[in-house]
Amino acid sequence: MSQNPGDVGRPLKVLHVDDDPMNLRVVQEILGAFGHQAVMACSGAEALERLEVEPFDVVLLDIHMPGMTGLDVIKRLRESTGPQRTIPVIALTADVYSRRPAEYLALGFNDFMSKPILVSSLMASIRRCAEQAPEAQRRAG
Repeated sequence: MSQNPGDVGRPLKVLHVDDDPMNLRVVQEILGAFGHQAVMACSGAEALERLEVEPFDVVLLDIHMPGMTGLDVIKRLRESTGPQRTIPVIALTADVYSRRPAEYLALGFNDFMSKPILVSSLMASIRRCAEQAPEAQRRAG
């Protein structure tokens, strides 16, 4: 295994959902530096629409967004019947006091990242989730 935390052996297509344009831009640049493609969505509704029509390897999902929160999105995604219902989803939030990481896992997330995001932690989380994805897809099928 490579020492590079972002190395998963192939370029990934990552859906990043956040209502803050600066957060979207920063993560897009981070992922691009590791050879991955970031597709940005500014709302939960936009994220669910994209997931219906486009395949992704991993989703980065902000928890606190106006309208449809990240918790609403994960609930609807996991309850859906589409092929993306088992996609790995990483919760992103600056609010580290409302819930413990284990609570996010119980809600259907595959991992949890606090903001501000550390590049090495983000890439390690994406790598772990991407490596688990084929197994999750087989179980779901």
